[in-house]
Amino acid sequence: MNIESIVEVLHAQPFKPFRLHLSSGRSLEVHHRDFIARSPAGRSVIVYKPDESFEVVDLRLIESVEVGNGHSARAEGG
Repeated sequence: MNIESIVEVLHAQPFKPFRLHLSSGRSLEVHHRDFIARSPAGRSVIVYKPDESFEVVDLRLIESVEVGNGHSARAEGG
C-alpha cells in the first residue's frame, strides 16, 4: 500500500471511519482522523485504538483500505 492511498481516505470530506486490512488477515479500525499518524518517511503508520493503545504498521503489510461504505482501495505497488 502507498501512503497516498491512506492520506486520500484520511482527508475525505466528510471523514468516514475506515479499516486497514493487513496481510496477516487482521484488520485495524480508524475511528477518527486523529487516530492515525504517519512516520516522517511515510513507511509506517501508527493506529491508535479507543482504549489509547496503539499499533505501528509497516505500509508493506497493508493490503487494502475499506471505507465505512465497504469501498475498498487495493494496494498498488507497496
